Amino acid sequence: MTYEALSPLFLGMVLAMLLTNTVQWFMYRERIYGIYSLYTVTWAIYFTINHFNQPLNIANFEKLLLSYSGYILYLELAKIFLNLRERPRFLRWVTVVQGLLVGYCVIKTYIYLFTDFWQSPVHQILLQPVRFALLAVGSYIVYSFFRSTDMVARFFVAGTASLLLNHSVTTLLLLRSPELNQQSLFWQHPDLYVQTGVVLDLIFFALGISYRHRREAVNKAVVEKDLEREREQRRREYLEADLALQRMQQEKTEMQMRALQSQINPHFLFNGLNTLSSLIDEDPHQAGEFVNELSKVYRYLLRSNEHELTTLSIELRFISSYFHLLKTRFGCSVSLDIDVDEAYQEALLPPLTLQLLVENAVKHNVVIAQKPLKIRIRTIPDNMLVVENSLQRKTLRVESNGVGLSNIAVKYKLLNQQQPVIQEHEGWFQVKLPLLFATQPVSLKEFT
Repeated sequence: MTYEALSPLFLGMVLAMLLTNTVQWFMYRERIYGIYSLYTVTWAIYFTINHFNQPLNIANFEKLLLSYSGYILYLELAKIFLNLRERPRFLRWVTVVQGLLVGYCVIKTYIYLFTDFWQSPVHQILLQPVRFALLAVGSYIVYSFFRSTDMVARFFVAGTASLLLNHSVTTLLLLRSPELNQQSLFWQHPDLYVQTGVVLDLIFFALGISYRHRREAVNKAVVEKDLEREREQRRREYLEADLALQRMQQEKTEMQMRALQSQINPHFLFNGLNTLSSLIDEDPHQAGEFVNELSKVYRYLLRSNEHELTTLSIELRFISSYFHLLKTRFGCSVSLDIDVDEAYQEALLPPLTLQLLVENAVKHNVVIAQKPLKIRIRTIPDNMLVVENSLQRKTLRVESNGVGLSNIAVKYKLLNQQQPVIQEHEGWFQVKLPLLFATQPVSLKEFT
């Protein structure tokens, strides 16, 4: 079988690899696929032009241009396969070799197209050092990366070794017989070994590119998994920090609420003790009742800072005991009327709210038998509780200690609720309090 008959088989294999690689290039758009496609096309054209009848100098010029373009592209692939960016000196050396090859092509182009020197025996002798120099470059690359643990580099070294081995055979055949005969037996034709080396080189390069792509895909998946794990960790840390912040805010609110609840004006205790002192001599039985109600009041005061909210029914029971103390002290000079719908008994409000408003009414108004101070507690639609007293202000302005209305307003603000409405209407001082409702029972200690 002649070389000319066998040559199409090589061309078919190269074109099949070219087609496969071109599809991959369109899929991934990576530079390495583009360079590999050019490398494959270069060698396919190189061996195709052997079948055209052209002037010898033109044919030699075309083969020169194609073969050395293949070498330059080979070195460009080496930069990627061997990751030469991590070896700057080696990268510079490869770049210099590429530059020398370009210069050599320019000189040879001039010789083939504009002189007859290419026909002289001296020209054939000068070709041999260049061929051996190319073998030396390939051998140095194989030697430098032969022990590499990187599989991509190993594929490149294997392809280069195959190319070198077959090019060595080609060089020996050309030294023996420089003239090429397409009709010679296939094993005697130098280009057969070049073709074999190129095919093996292309196969190993294709395997290396596939392995490289798979490795990058795996690494990308691992990185994405690590990033997702890190994002999840950051999200968890953010939620934990947010929860801690909410807890701190809640603790701060509770402390503020307790501080407000502790600001009960102590003067009524002294007034209560003075009243008790008088009752002991005048009416011991009433004094006993007074002590009983006073103990209830202070028991509730001591427990009131345990919760931010209490039920309206508990507050009303407390205010009944508290008003008993006022009634004992002021007699018929003060009256309390409670009109609360049963539907609101389990509604919520801050503890001591009613006590603060009743105390505020007694403190800032005239309390005398001729003109009793009337206090009313009633519910109205829209979940509102109204605490109001008749307006009969004292002539001398009473100095306020800041506890009372402002205390109640701050409590509602800390609870992120609607603010109470304060107004005067037809001789009455009114405070409208929003009643709150819980979606589940609130754990509160009963006032007894």
